[in-house]
Amino acid sequence: MSTSLYAVVDPSTGELVKEYPTATDEQIEQAIAAADKAHREWSRSTSVADRAALIRRVAELHEERKEELARIIQREMGKPLDQSIGEVEFSAAIYTFYADNAEKFLADEPIDLLDGEGSAVVRRSSVGVLLGIMPWNYPYYQVARFAGPNLVIGNTIVLKHAPQCPESAEALQKIFTDAGYPEGAYVNVYATNEQIATAIADPRVQGVSLTGSERAGAAVAEIAGRNLKKVVLELGGSDPFIVLSTDDLDATVEAAVDGRFENTGQACNAAKRIIVAQDVYDEFLDKFTKKVLEKADGLAPLSSVAAAERLEEQVQRAVSSGAHLISEGQRNGAHYPPAVLTDVPADYREELFGPVASVYKVADEDEAVAVANDTPFGLGSYVFTTDTEQAKRVADKIEAGMVFVNAVGAEGAELPFGGVKRSGFGRELGRFGMDEFVNKKLIRIAG
Repeated sequence: MSTSLYAVVDPSTGELVKEYPTATDEQIEQAIAAADKAHREWSRSTSVADRAALIRRVAELHEERKEELARIIQREMGKPLDQSIGEVEFSAAIYTFYADNAEKFLADEPIDLLDGEGSAVVRRSSVGVLLGIMPWNYPYYQVARFAGPNLVIGNTIVLKHAPQCPESAEALQKIFTDAGYPEGAYVNVYATNEQIATAIADPRVQGVSLTGSERAGAAVAEIAGRNLKKVVLELGGSDPFIVLSTDDLDATVEAAVDGRFENTGQACNAAKRIIVAQDVYDEFLDKFTKKVLEKADGLAPLSSVAAAERLEEQVQRAVSSGAHLISEGQRNGAHYPPAVLTDVPADYREELFGPVASVYKVADEDEAVAVANDTPFGLGSYVFTTDTEQAKRVADKIEAGMVFVNAVGAEGAELPFGGVKRSGFGRELGRFGMDEFVNKKLIRIAG
C-alpha cells in the first residue's frame, strides 16, 4: 500500500511499483514563478511559427516514444496496450493539428466598421500562466487537449496530474523539456489539493482547466470564481445511445458495445445509457447482452480497486431500487465483470464509470429524447437511425455538447469537445479549443 499521495499501483496485480514525493510549498511557488517568468520572456519573444515548431516536436516525440509511453499508462491505470498506443498516437495528432493550424487560428481578424473611417482588428494573444488539473483515465490525451493549443498561443502551463499517474506526468515533462521548451513553459507539479487551491488564488495564475468529477469541478470553480479566474470544466457524463431504427442490427449492437466498453467503460463520454425503440428492443437486448457477457474473458481491470468497489456499490444501489442485473462473475480486486442493467428506475441518475450498461425501452422518438435528456449531465450523445430527417430532428432536441449520428469513436483533433448542464462548460480541441484562454484584443485605428 502506498504511503505517498503520488504513486504507481498496478491495478492488474495491486503491486506498488513506485512512489513519488509530493511537492513542497516552496516547489509550487518555484513552479508558478518559473511559469510567470517564461510567459513574460519566452512567449513575448517568440512568433506563432516558433511556438508551432515546438509543439510539432512534441508530437514527434510522442510518436518516437509511443511504446514506452503506452506501457507507462498500462502500469498506472490498467489500459490495454493497444488502446494505450492509440491514445499516444491521438495525442500526437492533436499536437500536430495545432502546429499545422496555429497561424491560421491566431491570425488577426478584421472587423468591418459600421461608422467612421480607419480599421479595426481582433488580435489573439496569450493571457499568462494557466493551471491544468488532469484525470487518470486518459493521461496523455487530456494533457494534449489543454497544453497543445495553449502553448501555441503563448500561455505557460503548470500541470497537476492525477495522483495515480506520476510516471506519465514525469514522461510528459521530459517530452516538453526535450522538445526545446524553456524552463517554466510547461511545469509538472505533484501538488496536493490544498496547494492547488492556493495556486488558483495566486494573482500570477490567469486561468484553470479541469477534467474530472462534478465535485472537483465545483470546488475549483468556487475558488476560481472568488478570485475572478476563467475556468474550463469537463466533468461527468451519462451519455445516451439512442437506437430508433437500423438496417444492420449486428453493426448497431457492435457500436453500442464499443461505445460503452472503450477504456473498460471509463470514459466521460462513453455510451452509458442505451435507449432503444420498442420495435427493435427485444432483439437488440438479446444480441447486446450476449456481446457484453462475451467481454468477460480478457477485460482489463478498472483503474484501481477503489474504482471497482465504488462501481459495485453503485450497481447494488440500482438493483436494490428495482433494476435487473445480468452479469457473469463477481468483482475480483480491480476487475469488475461486464454487466447489463434493465428496468432502471427513472430517478436513478448515477454515472457508472466502468463496464456496466443500462438499457431502456422507449415507445417512440419523443420518449427517447425525453429519457435521453432526463439527466443532470449533457456531455455527448449517440443517435442511430436510418431516417436522415429524424437524425437531424433528434440531434437538435438533445441537450448535450456533442451528438454523433450512426457513429462511435468519431472524435477528432479538429472537432470541439465539451458539454452543457453539469458536464461543465468551455470547449477543447479544434478551433474552439484555442479560443478559451486567449485575449481577443480589439485594436481600433482611426482614419
